[in-house]
Amino acid sequence: MDDIHLFLAHAIQLEREAARHYEELTEEMKTAGNTEVADFFRKMAGFSRKHLAEAMARGGFRTLPELRPDQMRWADGISPENAGWEGIDGFIDVIGALELALLAERRGHAFYAGIAAVTNNIKVKRMAAEFAEEEAEHVAELEKLIDRCAAA
Repeated sequence: MDDIHLFLAHAIQLEREAARHYEELTEEMKTAGNTEVADFFRKMAGFSRKHLAEAMARGGFRTLPELRPDQMRWADGISPENAGWEGIDGFIDVIGALELALLAERRGHAFYAGIAAVTNNIKVKRMAAEFAEEEAEHVAELEKLIDRCAAA
């Protein structure tokens, strides 16, 4: 992906979906009575909204861009943040919710890192590498929280 605006449109869609999914997980963990994990998911939703706003600003978008099917460059034909999110139900437990979020963050990291590795556009390369680094930080945070919750 060498077009900066196409890259940012993908990033915007990815982050919008991530924010929505983290908000859903926040509500499920509040219902389950786990305020620590609910607060963590709320924080992650905030990061996703921040990343979405940054991508919109960098691309000069005033409204959320919509990608046509022929413009989408998702590896599996589906946004990395949507994979595995067939729906969250009231039966999801804390570890299941954390692992679902971890899967999405790993896929988001792989998407950005993959673009950084193959693009010929230096701006896209830098931005994709920056976004991949942020996703890697989210992966690390989730892994730590999973370990802490599993030990409890």
